[in-house]
Amino acid sequence: MIITVTLNAAIDKTLAVPSFRLGRRHRAVEQASMPGGKGVNVARALKSLGRPVIATGFAGGHTGARIVEQLTDEAILCDFVRIRQESRTSTAVVDPTSGEQTEINEHGPTVAETELDLFVDKLLYLAKGAEICVFSGSLPRGVDAGLYGQLVGELRRLDVTTVLDCEGEPLRQAVRAQPHVIAPNQNEAEELVGHEFADDEDRHNALPEMVALGAGEAIMTLADGCLALYGDEADATRPRRLARATLEPLEPVSSVGSGDAFLAGYVAGRYDGLSDEESLRFGVACGAESTQHFGAGVIDPREVERLAADVALETLDAPALQVGG
Repeated sequence: MIITVTLNAAIDKTLAVPSFRLGRRHRAVEQASMPGGKGVNVARALKSLGRPVIATGFAGGHTGARIVEQLTDEAILCDFVRIRQESRTSTAVVDPTSGEQTEINEHGPTVAETELDLFVDKLLYLAKGAEICVFSGSLPRGVDAGLYGQLVGELRRLDVTTVLDCEGEPLRQAVRAQPHVIAPNQNEAEELVGHEFADDEDRHNALPEMVALGAGEAIMTLADGCLALYGDEADATRPRRLARATLEPLEPVSSVGSGDAFLAGYVAGRYDGLSDEESLRFGVACGAESTQHFGAGVIDPREVERLAADVALETLDAPALQVGG
């Protein structure tokens, strides 16, 4: 079983608005509304891929009830802690004429300490039957930035593989708890290591920096694929490698949630026992295919298989790993 954790779940509304401009009146030519938040998007993609997954987190008020009901309608197994305050709604405006997208995300509810305790108990119970747990997205108001790190530590003690996709202070603190994999995008990676990347050399050097901070392996998602430092120096069967996986970008319908689809594909590969390289290829194919659909985490598994064969993977010279940096 794979668990996805979405502590700030939402109803995601995506609008297609041609020639979108601020300060003008527009009419959407297409729209979609579905349960969202990064972990929910990962769960949707994993469900499409036929992998066993359960989505958990917080769901509050009428919006939270819609989240649970619509996930049930999608046949996505879920077990959320119900909270008193209202879950958020997020809106993405996609301009099909330019490919640009604008996202407006609400802060979401404040979570009480008793509600948080209920969630921790639920997660630890679910983890007894899980192989992988994916922590994705922002933390709700009222939740300490160190929560992800605490949960990573708890699940590592249960021998559950932990995968982390978040940003800012929650990511900085969680990395110290030694998650098995972190998967930031470039902006999130720059914030984590404390400097901007001017070129490929900076990007290549950043992966060992992230691992030195505590992560077992690091993946940086990019517009055309990903850059990954994987393997284990103590395991001769999985030597440490730096690689770049790329796919010629497709003409997008919407790129909202493409990083979540990538993560779902990568996690599905690891769950199936694929090699690191094949897991990365599969993840890149899922991320690319998701851009052909309106709605985050929506993918066509048949097209993913076709695209995976076209993903190029190049092994690079890994910079030295400075442990304890």
